[in-house]
Amino acid sequence: MSAPTPRAARGARGTQGGRGSWRMLWMLPAGLALLAGLDAGLLLLGLDAPVTTERLPDVHGMLLVLGFVGTLISLERATALARPIGFIAPALLGIGGVLLVADPVPLTAAKAVLAAGAASFVLLYIPLWRRQYDAALLTQLLGAGLALAGALIWLGQDTMTRVIPWLIGFLVLTIAAERVELARITMGPRAGIRLLVHAWAVTGALVVGLVLPDAGAILLGITLLSLTGWLIVHDVARRTIRATGVTRYMAACILAGYVWLAVAGLVLLLGEPTEQAAYDAVIHAVFLGYTFSMIMAHATTILPAVLRIPLPYRPAFWVPIALLQVALIVRVWVGDGLGMPVAWQIGGVLGVAALLLFLLTAVTSAILGPPKSPDAGARASQHQHRAHETQELSRNAGGLELKPPADRAISSIPVEQKDAE
Repeated sequence: MSAPTPRAARGARGTQGGRGSWRMLWMLPAGLALLAGLDAGLLLLGLDAPVTTERLPDVHGMLLVLGFVGTLISLERATALARPIGFIAPALLGIGGVLLVADPVPLTAAKAVLAAGAASFVLLYIPLWRRQYDAALLTQLLGAGLALAGALIWLGQDTMTRVIPWLIGFLVLTIAAERVELARITMGPRAGIRLLVHAWAVTGALVVGLVLPDAGAILLGITLLSLTGWLIVHDVARRTIRATGVTRYMAACILAGYVWLAVAGLVLLLGEPTEQAAYDAVIHAVFLGYTFSMIMAHATTILPAVLRIPLPYRPAFWVPIALLQVALIVRVWVGDGLGMPVAWQIGGVLGVAALLLFLLTAVTSAILGPPKSPDAGARASQHQHRAHETQELSRNAGGLELKPPADRAISSIPVEQKDAE
């Protein structure tokens, strides 16, 4: 593996001196946005929820995408920048998420703060881009621009129909670029360029969709399927799924995310998802199946690096990711696909339960700390398997030298990728 930069070395140190714990301040509004978004999801399912407000169901999507995921990603990028000004983006996105659920605050004002946060997020990438001219980083910058476009479109309307495609573009491109950054050794030296081509194709499809919704949806579906196929073929997760422990867990989460992204692409081939079943299938395949599977995959590496709080892997992490997949199968395949409202509701409830269970598992694992007295034999066996994986991936990489990510100030490279390196 390439030697980390001095900033990366500092970022990788755990909780020495308690440094970095102040970043939890940025996570508090993100956590509130997550809980409020899940509450809104129950209301949209026609079920009782702990909190009920008039506008909560209307802000469900933005709470989860920009209020939670946007804050999380921008906080990671701000940590990479390692300058105080970078934390403006996660602060505004987090505050915007809180204001969305604060009924005394006009919804337009909350939307404006969220849009300002998205604009700050775009600006956050500029100094990172100047540090290293990298196609994967440029793809993330483009993804942030799509998030800003979605936030600005939302300012002028009440519904999310025209906003959702831009949010899809933001999440798909940002997460795919992260995977390319972390898997260059297996994807080849031109992986970033290939990703950037897909990124511009996604953007072009969104622009076409403004004028020709059906054509734009079909083009977006074709691009998502092409991107998914390319990622599955070249991502190291396809090989490390044969490993054990956290390595296998991460690979399973990543591959599951790709499957759901492909499902969304297939549905979009039918044209603009105006029917409720198709619309529900697309947004939940992307926002739950793809996005949250990826979050669960990388939580044990990215969150500790950003927050300086250890989050050791435990086998219990398999339970929420498995429950999430069951929830999506019930909701998308049975509820939406077969037109069974009861299955749609059951799948929705299971999805909420899966995310809450993951949150509970993560908090519990952080409190308990590293597992005591790990089995030495299992450890040796896993080390031997990783050595075999390294040899295999080195052969497939053709002797390529890993290019270091764009001065990431955190050690967010997942275990399965470190093995490959």
